[in-house]
Amino acid sequence: MSPTNPKGIKVEIMGQQHQFACPDGQEPALNEAAQHLDKLFWDIKQRSGIRNNDRALLMTALNLSHELALANQKLEQNQQELNALISTVNNALNNK
Repeated sequence: MSPTNPKGIKVEIMGQQHQFACPDGQEPALNEAAQHLDKLFWDIKQRSGIRNNDRALLMTALNLSHELALANQKLEQNQQELNALISTVNNALNNK
């Protein structure tokens, strides 16, 4: 496990600065995740007309959760297809 940067990293989300602890070397990934969250938050807030930040943040979290579920389904489907291809290749090699 990587040691955690004791200073952490500062990111801006919802117009406010937040500081988070972060494993060394993972700062760019955390910064990118924060920027993605912030962009989605503002997009949802603008599209929906929601004024309450907590509600907009909850909608953002639900959208991200949905995206993750879809990505996991696609990953599972790809894994099944890969396993089928591996089986086909193995069968072809064994029948030579």
